[in-house]
Amino acid sequence: MTVRETIETRLREALAPELLHVSDDSHLHAGHAGARPGGESHFTVDIVSGRFAGLSRIDRHRLVNAALAGELAGPIHALVIKARAPGE
Repeated sequence: MTVRETIETRLREALAPELLHVSDDSHLHAGHAGARPGGESHFTVDIVSGRFAGLSRIDRHRLVNAALAGELAGPIHALVIKARAPGE
């Protein structure tokens, strides 16, 4: 399973998103700090989940970070999070 697939699986299990798009942006960071040969180190997550309703941006990010704690401690060097509640 790729890191992108692992991210998708963890977020689907934890947050039951209505929309989830994970992009591997590692190619944009080749040669920069944290970049690994073969990529899979820099990601953008665009997620819409009912779990975010009424939460601040920080609390939404905390939920995503908690779901991906293992990956953030390992293969993920950078993560851009775009977290919205339905209708936003």
